[in-house]
Amino acid sequence: MTRSGRSGVLGGRPAATTRGRLSSIAIDLFTTRGFDETSVDDIATAAGIARRTLFRYYPSKNSIPWGEFDEHLDGLRDLLRASPADAPLGVTLRDALIAFNTVPDSERAEHRQRMSLLLGVPALQAHSMIMYADWRRVIADHCAARLDVPAESHIPQTVAWLTLGTALAAYDQWLLDDDADLTALLRAGSDVLIHGVSSLTA
Repeated sequence: MTRSGRSGVLGGRPAATTRGRLSSIAIDLFTTRGFDETSVDDIATAAGIARRTLFRYYPSKNSIPWGEFDEHLDGLRDLLRASPADAPLGVTLRDALIAFNTVPDSERAEHRQRMSLLLGVPALQAHSMIMYADWRRVIADHCAARLDVPAESHIPQTVAWLTLGTALAAYDQWLLDDDADLTALLRAGSDVLIHGVSSLTA
């Protein structure tokens, strides 16, 4: 769910901070050497910092490919909060999903590398589930506010899973074809999401 410093399902901004820069360095190493073959010491050396310094920014090797994930979740919240109150729920989800995952051409190559790692490296899958849970929570909170129900209840959670699935399916197809249009894939998947959510009252 990435531009520099942001995970794929998630979109991003150029890596202007130390955390973003470290993630970009690691992405290059993971792509050229392999994830399992690249150590934390390798990343720290390439970045010109001490191992202990790297751990001030990331708690584990598995968290590094996700970049500035917490900050970008705030960006997703802002997109959803800014959506028109009179827009259908499915439309607000589609528009936020597309805006959040819009990638400038200059960042497309790194974005593809990052998402290939996050979706294709077995060692990252368990950690990815933790990150996806935080991402789904943002979606569920938005749905809950629109529907006036608890975020933990069935419908917001179902919509959150549907929205995540829409994003992951788009990325899966995008990674299979260098010429694929990510925005078009997200939009096509979102049409299905909008149809499913249209039965709700918000």
